[in-house]
Amino acid sequence: MKCNFFTFFSIALLTFSTISCRTQSKINSKEEVHIVLLGGQSNMSGVGHFKSLDEETISRINALSNRVMLSDTQLKKLIPLSELKNQIWGKDRRSKNFGPELFLGLTLAEKHPKQKYLFIKTAHGGTALYGAWNPNWSLEQSQAIERGEYKQGLKLYKIHINQIKAQLARLVSEGKTYKILGMVWMQGENDGALDVSAKNYGKNLKELLASYRRDLNLPNLPFVAGQTNSHYGVKGGSDMVRQGFLDFEKSEDHVAVIKTLRDSPYTDFPKHSDNVHYNAEGQKRFGIAFAKALMTLN
Repeated sequence: MKCNFFTFFSIALLTFSTISCRTQSKINSKEEVHIVLLGGQSNMSGVGHFKSLDEETISRINALSNRVMLSDTQLKKLIPLSELKNQIWGKDRRSKNFGPELFLGLTLAEKHPKQKYLFIKTAHGGTALYGAWNPNWSLEQSQAIERGEYKQGLKLYKIHINQIKAQLARLVSEGKTYKILGMVWMQGENDGALDVSAKNYGKNLKELLASYRRDLNLPNLPFVAGQTNSHYGVKGGSDMVRQGFLDFEKSEDHVAVIKTLRDSPYTDFPKHSDNVHYNAEGQKRFGIAFAKALMTLN
């Protein structure tokens, strides 16, 4: 009797262990995609020229083709990050340009060679946090700061949130899990246009971050921003925006601001001759800096 009981117990234990292993194997087999959210204006859209990159760098980027995907509202489709160099978009038919996502992706992917990534990006040149990017959008504020009817009607925060949720739903439908590493923000130049938007830039950044954290149910969502240094707008507007970044960083947890030089020559993050838009080297340095900051915050 004791022998029969022991045999029955052993078989039951073995069966349970086998089922448990299979279940755990199914759980472990789910592919986890690491996600980075990106938002901003023209320097997030990017004017770094692919033609300025050497062949070795292009080869490194091509090697990411099956591991880093980009969802960009300007492109209106999902592409491998390596295919960005072949894309043309916008009414002015811009092509072969990149923003910080390129070297952000390269840095993360080479640091974690088995990990897959998805970047979800919304950017539009010449837009303000006070207006088009405001999570509490109002026509009055947008008309006060945005130029032209099209931009005055843009609700970029809402567009980005809808884009994010659509991509997350797609991953779930494909049986994949995900982890959102954080948000990368490159914007602020146009908020120097008005006293009210410049003075309140830090406060408005806090509200933007709070909205992302609330709407994505991620109370500790990491947030990395590039400090602007444009001299566009009202007298002192640029300096108020720059200070807003620093005040924001001091007041929030899980936040990092990539500091920049105030004046030309911009030897830290080089620009084109317009002294507004970052060239290929500037975008490369920003992408690497953003990646390092995200890894530190995670």
